[in-house]
Amino acid sequence: MLPLLLLAPFSPFSGGGDPIPHDRAARAFAELEEAAAADGGKLWGHELLGPVLFADAATRAVVANQPDEQGRLTEADGVFVGALPPEVGIANTAVDWAGVRWTMVRWPLPESRYARVQLLVHESFHRLQPELKHGGGSPENAHLDGEAGRTWLRLEYRALAEALVRRDDARRRASEDALVFRALRRSLFAGAAAEESSLERNEGLAEYTGLVLCGLPEWVLADRAAVRLEREESSSGFVRSFAYHTGPAYGILLDQADPGWRKKVTPEADLAGLLAAALAWKAPADLAAEGARRAERYDGAALMAAERETARRRAELEAAQRARFVTGPVLLLPFGAGVNYTFDPNDVLPLADLGSVYGSVRIVEDWGILEVASGGALFLRGATGGWSGARVPAPAEREARPLHGDGWTLTLNEGWSLAPGERDGDTLLRRAK
Repeated sequence: MLPLLLLAPFSPFSGGGDPIPHDRAARAFAELEEAAAADGGKLWGHELLGPVLFADAATRAVVANQPDEQGRLTEADGVFVGALPPEVGIANTAVDWAGVRWTMVRWPLPESRYARVQLLVHESFHRLQPELKHGGGSPENAHLDGEAGRTWLRLEYRALAEALVRRDDARRRASEDALVFRALRRSLFAGAAAEESSLERNEGLAEYTGLVLCGLPEWVLADRAAVRLEREESSSGFVRSFAYHTGPAYGILLDQADPGWRKKVTPEADLAGLLAAALAWKAPADLAAEGARRAERYDGAALMAAERETARRRAELEAAQRARFVTGPVLLLPFGAGVNYTFDPNDVLPLADLGSVYGSVRIVEDWGILEVASGGALFLRGATGGWSGARVPAPAEREARPLHGDGWTLTLNEGWSLAPGERDGDTLLRRAK
């Protein structure tokens, strides 16, 4: 099962008549090449530059920096152009297509040069991850959607931001505050440490790499990471997005505390654990009392009151989602081993006993292509982990092709048909007999 992250778009770097103007694509390729050459493989011991593919979701047009192995791209104006087939998801990710492992990036690119190069480096790092053998994946981190998880994560954000803009003893004190808040949060939820560490090794290290190599002077990096934490600290959802904010913060703090830390990243490594070791910090015996004491430095009482209100609104939203996906009539879509989906990591709502609602998502499966533009799809958790299938509200007309429902469209492949579900009003997909 291969999930692809569909990140919220930056300001467009677009223009011209083509979906992807060749001159602008070539310029972006040159910027990435310059960043990779400046690094020279020093940061991670591997050369960053490789095959890159820009893809336009509306037209499925692509522009690449090199030819493919199957002759699907043609040269034009110094770049290589073509179109992706519908079964290939378009997202910011690493993807195997036409005989090449590509760094795929959605067009348009960010308008700012530094943001643009940061994104390209981030995605190029994903292509290298199998070689680096850091492990890391995309676990849900559902505990970060509840009141306690959000409260102690937001306090960790505030402490990390403070540490990044301070020096010497002040930086150490704020770093230790962040470590206390993280340790306390993880003590409340079984499996939280493993899940958080996995996502930080995956997305956090990629985002750190993008920031460090985007071309900004070294002396502004800590401030940029702090501003990002402050901007995102009141986000409506953290379960799949927090690592984009904490990864760069811990990486930059580690650059000062232990310059050789990157060689210590293993498939089990935890960035906060590496910082704790560098600072010779040990968790206090009474985490709850220490966390409460340190929270006072970060306006903790007001934050906790705000999160109580957020939890109340979250309960109302969950009730509405259960009415949509649990008690109401639905279409059931099974997942096999080859399911492929793209999604927005900022728009995920866990339903604890069932799975998670992905607000906007595109699913490619043997049965066809599901496009969910609004209202979401409920991904169902399997008995042994992973997703077993999805639900969307039942279609209004079962005979329509393509199928339509509230916020979604399904292009059904030949060999699949609809059948009544176990409950009245439910519909399921099955292979035609």
